Amino acid sequence: MAGYWAGRSVFITGHTGFKGSWLSLWLNKVGAKVHGYALDPNTDPSLFRIAQVGSSLASDTRADLADFERLALSIARAQPEVIFHLAAQPLVRESYRNPLETFATNIMGTANLLEASRGVESIRAIVVVTTDKVYGNDKSENPHREGDALGGRDPYSASKAAAELVVSSYRASFFATHNSPRIATARAGNVIGGGDWAVDRLVPDCLRAFAERKPVRLRYPTAIRPWQHVLEPLSGYMCLAEHLANSEGSRYADAWNFGPDLVDDASVGDVAQAMADMWGMNASVELCSSEVNPHETATLSLDSSRAQKLLGWRPRWPLTRALKETVAWQRHWIEGNDMRSISESQIESYLTGQPDE
Repeated sequence: MAGYWAGRSVFITGHTGFKGSWLSLWLNKVGAKVHGYALDPNTDPSLFRIAQVGSSLASDTRADLADFERLALSIARAQPEVIFHLAAQPLVRESYRNPLETFATNIMGTANLLEASRGVESIRAIVVVTTDKVYGNDKSENPHREGDALGGRDPYSASKAAAELVVSSYRASFFATHNSPRIATARAGNVIGGGDWAVDRLVPDCLRAFAERKPVRLRYPTAIRPWQHVLEPLSGYMCLAEHLANSEGSRYADAWNFGPDLVDDASVGDVAQAMADMWGMNASVELCSSEVNPHETATLSLDSSRAQKLLGWRPRWPLTRALKETVAWQRHWIEGNDMRSISESQIESYLTGQPDE
């Protein structure tokens, strides 16, 4: 994987976010020229600032996806071979508070990105990141496969399902020729990892509570999710981009799941308790009433066998290792260590398959 990216121009939307910062660090580490396009980080602290992600970017544009002219100009100037579209409003509960902003960002932002990419001859591959929540809830609790029906009861899920349709439409209407960029969507599970300070997200909520010596309060302790370290789907996105950019890339211009092994699907309560045990210092977990909370799906699970078979991708870190690395990253930050170095060392451990200590 590392050899492919050396010297290549890569354009990332959402590079100041949690996933985008980790992806920028990884691509810089393997020699890519990373061009970022995003708003300022939406949390303080943020991984982007703490790990000094901006210091190694080829360009860093702070603008909204709604600014089509700025977006198109930034892509044209970067002349990227690969685009990773990560910029989004990514939170379910926030989508209930601000549905119009969620729909505008996640649907029209995707359309703007694809429209701005038309006619840029350097582009070989575009990976649009959506979510495991694009699937309609058939209540079967079976792992979702890429061909399952799309849906979305909450505004976030619906906006991401709509983004999938936007991609499908653009692929068929404007990117169907032999020399066109190949476009794929990537549907990942619930990502965790160091440097995530988002609100209303389990792992950041746990780490905040533990550091303040307060119990973490769980809204949906029995909800089951496909948890995975952030480096897992990022490795999938990069693997997918390489396949899209090769001579037979049109075979891979489709939707792809990148989730953990099914044995690592776990309940919210189990994950929170495991983190409390790892944190120590009397960290505790409490349940709270969910009567006034907005709807969330009880069980989500992804079948990633297609990516494993056709792309040769597979998850490397089991849930226990993912939680361990996340807690370790947070402790390093609290201790005032160099978080750029710590983050890069975790990427190196992932790449080399370094075993648990």
